[in-house]
Amino acid sequence: MTINVHHVTRIEGHGNIRLQATDGRVEKVLWQVPEAPRFFEAMLRGRSWQDVQTVVSRICGICSFAHSLASIKATEAALGLTVSQQTDQLRQLAFGGEQLESHVLHVGYLVAPDLAGVKSVVPLVSSHPEVVKAVIRAHRLGNEWMELLGGRRTHPVSFRPGGFGKLPTEKELGDLKGRLMNVVQDLKLIAATVTSLAGKLPAFERPTEYVALTSPGCYTFYHGQIGSTDTPDTVAVERFEEIANEHVVAQSTAKWARWHRESYAVGALSRFKLNHAWLHPLATTTARDLGLTPACCNPYMNSVAQVVESVEVVEAALELIDQLLTRGIKAEPLRPVRPKAGTGVGAVEAPRGTLFHRYTYDDHGVCTAANVCIPTNQNHANIQKDFEALLPEVIDEEEPRVRLLFEMLVRAYDPCVSCSSH
Repeated sequence: MTINVHHVTRIEGHGNIRLQATDGRVEKVLWQVPEAPRFFEAMLRGRSWQDVQTVVSRICGICSFAHSLASIKATEAALGLTVSQQTDQLRQLAFGGEQLESHVLHVGYLVAPDLAGVKSVVPLVSSHPEVVKAVIRAHRLGNEWMELLGGRRTHPVSFRPGGFGKLPTEKELGDLKGRLMNVVQDLKLIAATVTSLAGKLPAFERPTEYVALTSPGCYTFYHGQIGSTDTPDTVAVERFEEIANEHVVAQSTAKWARWHRESYAVGALSRFKLNHAWLHPLATTTARDLGLTPACCNPYMNSVAQVVESVEVVEAALELIDQLLTRGIKAEPLRPVRPKAGTGVGAVEAPRGTLFHRYTYDDHGVCTAANVCIPTNQNHANIQKDFEALLPEVIDEEEPRVRLLFEMLVRAYDPCVSCSSH
């Protein structure tokens, strides 16, 4: 058996699968990243605190809100800035739009074809027309939700250090609430369809360490400390470099990470395992219907966890909108910022997992050092370890089936490979 997949399809960026076996003996099993690094951290040196988040949002076109928000939080921590409750809630509300847009994009367009046994989403237009329409509606809502709160559908302009740019009106929030209530039926249909196709997901289990932000009482995407399934202790986000332990490997232009084991996983399944107790009611029901439990160690189920989170962010957004409307949207002019020397860290749960930004500024507010730790960087080693465990289990199957299983495994992580070679 010799399998060489030069760039896995239906993922963001370029990654290769290299498998070789003879007479049932594994000779090579590699997950490779060949993309040229783009050196965003170097680009930030010499930039003003006012420009940094604008630059780093360009690391990705799918999770640009995540990068902007992690960046803003890091800059605010470095400069000693605080924000109002309204600003904090508007940022969290905006972030929900990116979670919905990204998860629906991944499950509906990239993963669903594998479950239905087709090459792309196009044949599903004929075989599952109502589901495809539901995916399109939910995906569109995510984009328009982001546009309302972020000022644009990608690379937002409303997030400012110490405050918020153009505020949404109470009417706009009311309209968004109505659309969120309507999309629940679409998400139920998507979840039901995934449930009906869940038998197509491989029954592969590999226990590993799962890492995510945790904040007791909340299924968090925005606040919290670093948690792990390997320890009851949490770690402050300021110490993320002790957690990620990023290192260079020969087969990848993107760094790998490790903590208590040789690898760990971040993403929707990790968040579910650490935070499932605080899911909203419909998300809890969705997880039960999909057969997702906290004991799950099947990486293919990460896509199922994304369906659960799509429901969760809608329920959480409805609560946030009610709180904002109850208090009323109040004009909050941006406060003047006096630059000063300092170092700060910001962390959020991007759709693909925990994202960290660290910046150091001088007395003039000019960035002198930066470090960005991407979710997919933290997953690369875990993908490799999954590869090593999976191949012996399927080595006697036909080559096309083995290739499909490995491609599906990569897609399950929803990797943002270009992000990871930032």
